[in-house]
Amino acid sequence: MKLLEDILILDFSQFLSGPSASLRLADLGARVIKIEKPNTGDICRQLYVSDVEIDGDSTIFHAINRNKESYQADLKNPDDLSKIKKLISHADVVMHNFRPGVMERLGLGYEVVKKLKPEIVYASISGYGEEGEWKNLPGQDLLVQALTGLPFLNNNSDQPPTPMGVAVVDILAGTHIAQGILAALFQRTKTGKGALVQVSMLESALDFQFEVLTCFLNDGQQLPQRSKVNHAHAYVGAPYGVFKTSDGYLALAMGNITFLGKLLSCPGLKDFADPKEWFERRDEIKQVLAEHLATNSLEHWLSLLEPADIWCSEVLNYEQLMQQEGYKVLDMELVVKTTSGKEVKTSRCPIRVNGELLRSEIGAPSLGYHTEDLKREFGI
Repeated sequence: MKLLEDILILDFSQFLSGPSASLRLADLGARVIKIEKPNTGDICRQLYVSDVEIDGDSTIFHAINRNKESYQADLKNPDDLSKIKKLISHADVVMHNFRPGVMERLGLGYEVVKKLKPEIVYASISGYGEEGEWKNLPGQDLLVQALTGLPFLNNNSDQPPTPMGVAVVDILAGTHIAQGILAALFQRTKTGKGALVQVSMLESALDFQFEVLTCFLNDGQQLPQRSKVNHAHAYVGAPYGVFKTSDGYLALAMGNITFLGKLLSCPGLKDFADPKEWFERRDEIKQVLAEHLATNSLEHWLSLLEPADIWCSEVLNYEQLMQQEGYKVLDMELVVKTTSGKEVKTSRCPIRVNGELLRSEIGAPSLGYHTEDLKREFGI
């Protein structure tokens, strides 16, 4: 199903944030052409997150650039730039994630592109916005996490600030720019006018924390305090956290401490009968609970908790997850083929439309693979 059929996107972006957005738009049926510089292309091709590479490119490049075409151009070369401008005249969306001013210096800023195609949707992702003293800092995921306080929400309070273990800010910024692009395309169907859509990684990371930021802004700006014991959320009382059992790990969400004490035969919890104490004394409560849960198996505790409708779950690693029927029934894995014919297994688009999965077997392109075909197709 191609919901965005006939939408042509020229994607100048690199690494993760922009390419993750164009990946999702490609999943929805848009045609995405990556504009890559000669010889090296998207720097993500060499961004190795493990020692695995496929067709000479990193696994992460293949994961985030499937279902796209690659056009090779030196934007500092006047002839190549002229061809790109002709290509823009056919496009619906132009997107990039360069630092502020880079596209302007290349001659492809919004004002220039709008003159080439007045109804263009022009989308840009920056690290920290277009103004202020941070605007030229490197927009890298870990660095943005660090500046926004996010690492202070993770790990126990006696441990150092801990970043999230995925490039969460990159993916969030990509999600937000994709939302903005879709909204602008919808507006264009009604008005015929294009739009400039801008997202910064900093703003995306702050929006991600709207729950805790709103608490901070409305309680006298008291900093969120992590639990000392089995921390999981700065503003949620006991038993919220992950607990070690004799043979695994158990996640417990919100729950009634008094009821848990009886259900689990944990007499130490009887001292915490007042619900008002479940946040203030969460470290004491979770310490009692942690010591008790360590005395028996994960299966034993789940056999008590699940029938009682307590919100709980086994903590799984990837290997364990993929053995579960709940995972298998989702059919999340996708096999795509690179331009050389090599098969790559990855994850599919999570969206279903009318019950139909959005799938494509087209893998990430080799650098410049489609350049000559595109020149012929668009007469450039």
